[in-house]
Amino acid sequence: MARVLRTPEERFQNLPAYEFEPHYVEHLIGYESLRCHYIDLGPKDAEQTYLCLHGQPTWLYLYRHMIPTFLESGARVVAPDFFGFGRSDKPADQGVYTFNFHRNMLLAFLTHLDLTQLTLVCQDWGGILGLTLPMEAPHRFSRLLVMNTALGTGDVPLGDGFLAWRQWCRDNPDLSAGKLLSRACPHLEADEIAAYDAPFPDSEYKAGARAFPELVPEQPDDEGAALSRQARAWLKDEWMGKTFMAIGMRDPVLTPRTMHYLRKNIRNCPEPFEVAEGGHFLQEWGTDVATQAIATWSDES
Repeated sequence: MARVLRTPEERFQNLPAYEFEPHYVEHLIGYESLRCHYIDLGPKDAEQTYLCLHGQPTWLYLYRHMIPTFLESGARVVAPDFFGFGRSDKPADQGVYTFNFHRNMLLAFLTHLDLTQLTLVCQDWGGILGLTLPMEAPHRFSRLLVMNTALGTGDVPLGDGFLAWRQWCRDNPDLSAGKLLSRACPHLEADEIAAYDAPFPDSEYKAGARAFPELVPEQPDDEGAALSRQARAWLKDEWMGKTFMAIGMRDPVLTPRTMHYLRKNIRNCPEPFEVAEGGHFLQEWGTDVATQAIATWSDES
């Protein structure tokens, strides 16, 4: 394993609207040399557990508006930081980060906590990776809450918005997560913007953030593409759980068109909940999304 960086804990002090106790696991199968950060809130015997997966270049701070609503419903909430992000360890070598590196970490994490009755809450890479999990462990998942994401199947064009984003990341290797979030979410306060920069003291810590845009499968034989095609077929034909889809209508990267294509490939996915002002990082408008999802599922039960 290449040199591993660990963001100093003091960078995560006094974050606005975020007072969740950190948990760490250092012995995930296959990742014994890395420490993974996660939160685990609410009753362990809850009927539902919300598994919240973030994307790039964010961390689980992104879910701070949704978590209280989930907890108020009586549910448990579990959310990990991917390696390279948040409070999790960050290998300095960008080559460490691959599609399977991240996906296998999620499978090991689910096994470690033995999570079941899961509602997968996903956006961006949280969905690119997370939506491949239910077919692997169908006994663990009962619902999906899907926001501005896709499956990297390698047989569908990535779209001009994503290609422009990937090129921007290549041109800006020291990308500032805070500045990016401030542009995409203009309502953010200065201390919230700073919270997104907290995991990254300098450019060396950003190898994982630089890697993610390069890992989206573009060709049919790219790593993760065949697996994602299998997931698409499984979700379309075999998924038996409930789904709630929300779309940030102002997302230029994973657009409403992309989301409607994904909807067609999730069995019994109803019409999406559209957030007119919402952008790519829809969790920043997430209170309404979480409230609407819970209300919808309650009406269906």
